[in-house]
Amino acid sequence: MTKKEKAGRIVEALRRLYPEAVCSLTYSDPLQLLIATRLSAQCTDARVNLVTPALFARFPTLDDFAAAQPEQVAELIRSCGLYQTKARDIVAMARVLKERYGGVIPDTVEALTALPGVGRKTANLVCGDIYHVPGVVVADTHCIRIAGRLGLCDSADPRKVEMQLRAVLPPEESNDFCHRLVLFGRAVCKAQNPACDACVLRAEGLCGGLKKPELRRS
Repeated sequence: MTKKEKAGRIVEALRRLYPEAVCSLTYSDPLQLLIATRLSAQCTDARVNLVTPALFARFPTLDDFAAAQPEQVAELIRSCGLYQTKARDIVAMARVLKERYGGVIPDTVEALTALPGVGRKTANLVCGDIYHVPGVVVADTHCIRIAGRLGLCDSADPRKVEMQLRAVLPPEESNDFCHRLVLFGRAVCKAQNPACDACVLRAEGLCGGLKKPELRRS
């Protein structure tokens, strides 16, 4: 079985397990997703979802964020960690979007990563969830960990993992696949003490189980 064939079978197995491939961040428009994803760096999605309702109530539009002072934003996102840096990025991002893009969120990874504080993970998520661009891969911690355990990639570097998965995943499935990996990673293939005995991928011969040396490194 080739790596591409294996990837296709894993895609199908996860689709059966998680029919609804949904983003774990709560948002109602592209700007909110962009900001929520920036807040999720070194922070759980659950924590971000607790913070964003008050943040978006205080700054409901792009113009509101662009007119804000970073200190005002920082006060509302303290519990997300690195809040001062994130606040500066969010305000600067809003100003660039307003001045350079007329308030429209760009639809390419290249344009998005040129925005303050936006990396490839954020850019791919926006392109996939908002613009439905085929082939995007959100190489977050769940994706990197699980793809490595499944033998779909051989690196812990997010950019390398993204490119290796792009090469084997069906382009029309890659974004949903990444969402399903998050769900699977939280419920089954955890960083510590993964539930290998309850793993459908192992049951279907798509994963040999986790070796003890890898578990100690997780």
